[in-house]
Amino acid sequence: MASIDVVTQDNGKAGTVELDSAVFEAAVKPHLFHAEVRRQLAARRRGTHGTKNRAAVSGGGAKPWRQKGTGRARQGTNRAPQWKGGGVVFGPVPRDYVYAVPKKVRRAALRGALSVRLGEGAVTVVESIELGEYKTRRVVELLAGLGLAGDSVLIVIESADAELEKSARNLPGVTVLRVGGVNVYDVLRHRRLLMTKAGAAAVAVRLGGGIKE
Repeated sequence: MASIDVVTQDNGKAGTVELDSAVFEAAVKPHLFHAEVRRQLAARRRGTHGTKNRAAVSGGGAKPWRQKGTGRARQGTNRAPQWKGGGVVFGPVPRDYVYAVPKKVRRAALRGALSVRLGEGAVTVVESIELGEYKTRRVVELLAGLGLAGDSVLIVIESADAELEKSARNLPGVTVLRVGGVNVYDVLRHRRLLMTKAGAAAVAVRLGGGIKE
């Protein structure tokens, strides 16, 4: 079990918790990070690219010139690929880039990413986060009080919190995720991880571990 201090919003000590070692002290396998991050980024691609082939471009119809007797190469249509304004050969077409990675691999990669951050001492567990209003300044003050000002921070909360989510969304380098949305890419791209006590417990449960007082 990994023991970590729990702090208040004002950075006062509020006790300790023990995080399940199966989740927060798991084996770190970089190749699993690579596989999962590639899958996530591929799934985000829109895939709306496309070009027109010779059947889709306008124009064409009659042959540019007769078949024989001109001394020039025969041409069937001026919409062929070798002509200016002609169709594109083997161009990109709209497609879906989504592909699957085994669930066990995804879970192992996320455990590893959380373990990396805990091993670096980059995890902070706060008893709770209560802003009381929609104010970006309140989030800035909260992070500064916890010694996280100027860092890229991933904030993990147990359930929806409109005040926190909306107040933090225009802060560069700060992302707020609910437990169900915690993923390898966001854990690795943020240098610090700020979790509410309830959020840390829910993440451990989601990944098959637990949390103890």
